[in-house]
Amino acid sequence: MSMNGEYLRVTPGELGRALADPERAWDLAAAIQDAQVGDPAPAEARHFTTHQTWHMLGFLLRRSAFPVDIVHGEETLLADDWGYEPPRYLTPDRVRLAADALHRTTYDQLIQGVDPSELAKAEIYPDIWDSPDSLEWAGDLFTPLTEFFRGAASTGHAMLLWID
Repeated sequence: MSMNGEYLRVTPGELGRALADPERAWDLAAAIQDAQVGDPAPAEARHFTTHQTWHMLGFLLRRSAFPVDIVHGEETLLADDWGYEPPRYLTPDRVRLAADALHRTTYDQLIQGVDPSELAKAEIYPDIWDSPDSLEWAGDLFTPLTEFFRGAASTGHAMLLWID
């Protein structure tokens, strides 16, 4: 079983209801995921996953002093785990800040000067850091993640995040 980074765009009203009744937030998340039909463009999607690249992306973003924790979120929604950790969230303002910072960041900038041995030493999941080419692994998800955040920011959405 693998660990996947999960993202869910929510309206400010949906976030408010989730904060008022955190136990029902999972029902909201499931309903939004179930309603997403097909494979919409990331900017239009309400649900997005970075699959197993979440840990590597988090490492690279922390290393670059990224202004928002877009892997784990910044505020705890509830104490119960949704998979491997409790769900957290980003407010619409933090989503907008993250989207702007992502738009100004390229994947090549994130991996510049990184040696795969750094990821191995930091025990970044999954354990695949045996060649320089392994740094390219998350590159295919970085642009869609950027588009997802830009779509959320353009509509004033907040975001729920968790590792499942």
